Amino acid sequence: MSKEIETLQQMIDASSRIVFFGGAGVSTESGIPDFRSVDGLYNQKYDYPPETILSHTFYMKRPDEFFRFYRDKMLCLDAKPNTAHKVLAKLEAQGKLTAVVTQNIDGLHQAAGSRKVLELHGSVLRNYCEKCGAFHAVEEIVDSTGVPACTCGGRIKPDVVLYEEGLDQSILQESVRVISEADMLIIGGTSLAVYPAAGLIDYYQGNRLVLINKTPTQRDTKADLVITGSIGEVFAQIDLHE
Repeated sequence: MSKEIETLQQMIDASSRIVFFGGAGVSTESGIPDFRSVDGLYNQKYDYPPETILSHTFYMKRPDEFFRFYRDKMLCLDAKPNTAHKVLAKLEAQGKLTAVVTQNIDGLHQAAGSRKVLELHGSVLRNYCEKCGAFHAVEEIVDSTGVPACTCGGRIKPDVVLYEEGLDQSILQESVRVISEADMLIIGGTSLAVYPAAGLIDYYQGNRLVLINKTPTQRDTKADLVITGSIGEVFAQIDLHE
């Protein structure tokens, strides 16, 4: 066991209010592409950049093209939880972890068994009619063609936060609360480049701030422990004392 993993283990053992804050790197090990890596969506070729397609303006102006891209690239329904998701669910079940705050929209934390999951950017698993508010399962998006429509005639919108849209304030406030009350904050699989989400770590008051990422982040110097590597591989070395 490396010195870093040993320190991480000691921190987890000494904590009882752990919060995990995660980004795309948590899900890439489940086969879901991220946006900014070399293999990510930003580096693939489309008529428009993904950031443009996934904007509120584009969704409103070109819904056909939005949904074509969305079905093709944003729905990875065959993905399964990986080691990171499973370890976090076990820590919660043991009463050591109070919440997962995630930028991901894939629902894999819940699939692994996590109960308190604060989804900053929404979820592809939830979809609502813009006209009557009726809920629609993700399968309806997959099985439809063109712009998905409700029986009332309204357009069905995925419950995901598009560019130009604000975050859900109640989820943001609850994320601030759990992070400010945490005795350990583990940040994994995120470059901490997207605001306002990245600014949440400023609310952490403790001295067990851990950053686990494959590449350096702008907050590395603020952390009490930095581990360079895959979040799943790091968590696989944690002893959960089962």
